[in-house]
Amino acid sequence: MSDAAPDDDSVHESSASQESVSQEYKAQDSTSPWSTAPSSATPVKRSVPQGQREPDWRTRLRNRWREVTPPQFFVGSFLLLIVLGTVGFQVLPGLYTGSGLSWLDALFTATSAVCVTGLIVVDTATYFTTWGQAYILILIQLGGLGIISFTSIIIVALGKRMSLRQESIATGPSSVVRDIDYRDLTRAVFRFTLGIEMVGALGLYAAWVPQFGWGGAVWPSIFHSVSAFCNAGFSTFTTSLMGFQMNVPLLIIVMILIIVGGLGFLTLEELYLWNRGRSPDGGRFRLSIHSQLVLGTSALLIVAGWFAFTVFEWHNTLADLPSWARVTNGLFASVTTRTAGFNTIDYADTRAHTNFLTILFMSIGGSPGSTAGGLKTTTFAILGLVAWARLRGMATVSISNRSIPEPTIQKAVGLFVTGLAILTVSIFLFSIFEMKGIGEAVSHGTFLAVLFEAVSAFNTVGLSAGITGDLTISGRWTTIVLMFIGRVGPLTVAAAMSQPRKPIVGGFRYAHEDVAVG
Repeated sequence: MSDAAPDDDSVHESSASQESVSQEYKAQDSTSPWSTAPSSATPVKRSVPQGQREPDWRTRLRNRWREVTPPQFFVGSFLLLIVLGTVGFQVLPGLYTGSGLSWLDALFTATSAVCVTGLIVVDTATYFTTWGQAYILILIQLGGLGIISFTSIIIVALGKRMSLRQESIATGPSSVVRDIDYRDLTRAVFRFTLGIEMVGALGLYAAWVPQFGWGGAVWPSIFHSVSAFCNAGFSTFTTSLMGFQMNVPLLIIVMILIIVGGLGFLTLEELYLWNRGRSPDGGRFRLSIHSQLVLGTSALLIVAGWFAFTVFEWHNTLADLPSWARVTNGLFASVTTRTAGFNTIDYADTRAHTNFLTILFMSIGGSPGSTAGGLKTTTFAILGLVAWARLRGMATVSISNRSIPEPTIQKAVGLFVTGLAILTVSIFLFSIFEMKGIGEAVSHGTFLAVLFEAVSAFNTVGLSAGITGDLTISGRWTTIVLMFIGRVGPLTVAAAMSQPRKPIVGGFRYAHEDVAVG
């Protein structure tokens, strides 16, 4: 039988698309010593015309730099900061009260600080000097805001315009919020960070002065303000904030810092403009669907978690506290479990259903564009909206008289599936590395503790059931990888590892054929 032409279901590219692709290749061929034939995806080096020199190393380096994609640049900046942080732990003097960290523990600590996780293999309060804690705080600040944000701040401060690639890296897709200029958002990052951390430090200082004195309260206030706003969970106290269960003003200030840091700079800037009542173009400012989902989902999770944690631990870890302190610490558990990592209760002593609820909350995490990790509140909300729409037989997903684009829904589903796959593999590895065989004693606790550790690392939370310091070498390497992927995002890592694909002339899709699901 002779080959048949594609049926009506096959969609060919238009001639205009083919013409644009041809023009693209011609433009590329005229500006680069490397050309790619339209019929082949493999680069082929063309011959250099007589009398024309081969490009020098500077030209090749510039060409290679232009080929770097935004995901590769983003992932590379965090890798570079982690490497520099690890080397700093090994070469900088005066960081330790005793012997220094090994290379693996230095890498673990640097990754935990840059990825604002808070998991520690040594006690931050006793193992490091004040200079060592300050070094960790610098890594937290750089990692929490991202190297890209600091670079953008410097560029805007110098009065230079960012390139399209820099803008896409620093602020994300412009289609999310159209009423905010990228330069305003970049300045807002600096304004919100400096202002909120300063106010938070003053509040913590006032709460700690009666206990530590005028001088002794300075450093803990600064450290915990930055750590809380960046959702890092590092503390200068061995037991985190367990010694301050009765200090309600202190806990409230820390909770506010965690919540504000987890909302995202985009939402914070929108709230600022909404409060002013005017958009930059002079019209009435309307909160975007993004910010509406962030605020609504965050409020729902905080209230639901507050009730659940308070009830679950009322007669357990909160039993020795008065009623008002139990309610306050239940609220603190709801706020901190999603990404911050501070704790006022010992999670090694909490009930199994409390730990399982904590795992669910850690998986959701904070909001996009924030210092928090996790699946993100918007992803969680979109998945819920998709399920609700399908149950009602709706073809589109909508909220507040707006429809969610299909590519966004697909990205949310892809992020959930990818994250679940990574967690499944990591939990399996932890069960091999950290638990002994059948019939033997468990090395570091129950399977729930191992599950707790893996989820906490991947979602950059920092809470632990007490097994972090006893992890094996393999377990520490697994945790390092989890913290890194969780901070930059699994889809970003996948995009950074993939090679950009060029359009294929004459491309088509195959005919549809349905599959039974459910």
